[in-house]
Amino acid sequence: MSTPVTIIGAGLGGLTLARVLHVHGIPSVVYEADASAAERPQGGMLDIHDYNGQAALATAGLTDEFRAIVLPGREAMRVLGRDGTVRLDKADDGTGGSPEAQRGALRQLLLDSLPAGTVQWGHKVRSVRALGDGRHEVAFAGGTSVVTSLLVGADGAWSRVRPLLSGAVPQYTGNGSFETFLFDADRRHPATAAAVGGGSLFVFDETAGKVFLAHRESDGNLHAYLWLVRPLDWFATARPAAEVDGWAPELAALITASDTEPVHRPHYTLPTDHRWDRAPGVTLLGDAAHLQPPNGEGANLAMQDAAELGTAIAAHPGDVEAALHEYERAMFPRSTAAATAGLEMLDLLLGDNGADNLINVFGGGVLA
Repeated sequence: MSTPVTIIGAGLGGLTLARVLHVHGIPSVVYEADASAAERPQGGMLDIHDYNGQAALATAGLTDEFRAIVLPGREAMRVLGRDGTVRLDKADDGTGGSPEAQRGALRQLLLDSLPAGTVQWGHKVRSVRALGDGRHEVAFAGGTSVVTSLLVGADGAWSRVRPLLSGAVPQYTGNGSFETFLFDADRRHPATAAAVGGGSLFVFDETAGKVFLAHRESDGNLHAYLWLVRPLDWFATARPAAEVDGWAPELAALITASDTEPVHRPHYTLPTDHRWDRAPGVTLLGDAAHLQPPNGEGANLAMQDAAELGTAIAAHPGDVEAALHEYERAMFPRSTAAATAGLEMLDLLLGDNGADNLINVFGGGVLA
């Protein structure tokens, strides 16, 4: 293309697209609202699947770099009851297809792979409007603007680009989570660290609609989410500690001894079959296109979208519409299938007999 591809959002999807385009010699500019890469925490662990996320990184020529940031042993999984009873203890034997890495490390890997100046920090989108003939004007909060020949919305759940294509808006799923951290847990909270084990921990309550998930991150830190099916307004006055009353002390400590104030994370989604009619010069990827509740697929799908879009653009030089048609034709059914499967998994975890359901899915290991 004679003019750079304009990408809104420097998350994993937007950066992967910029990298794939760079590999093919196609310039791009990524506009990001954050003032710098360090402005906001980048979240916790990501399991990067061999069938989508890792394939995208291979397309981007970054497989070796990814392997260097993988944290060993993190595919281990434990399932416990609220009293600490071990229901499943599955070791990481090295044969799994979804190694784990810190989101922040993966984002930095992608940033380091791009030419200087590719990401323009401190550019919060104020408005986007169509100019005709596939061109769009993106206006930023600082008063500047840019006119695009190909615009890609990689700007997440509350995308400012999405309204150009779709009237869909995210809807509350009926569940949300409280996020907590225990830092240096091996030294400061050894019983809790032992309960979590080397990878992921799931704790199930006797009642449906409540599950606790914890990850072992780098430096002995534990990152946890108490996931609850509740009305949205319930969380405003909720006491997270009350939700783990009566749990084994080493498990309750993931909430009651948190080194940070529990943060409420409401979960939103777009329709599972979200799609749009082809509009010249603009498309979406990742959460902007197919927002789902946290199910282990969001980052992977965003990177897969980006790799396939970048490949399609390279395969159709001078024909933006052919590239976008090819990309969307494959992305729509793929995202619908992933969203449907993700909702089915959430029903298993948050419905009756969640522990048994999870054990039946993953099996193996040591059962109590």
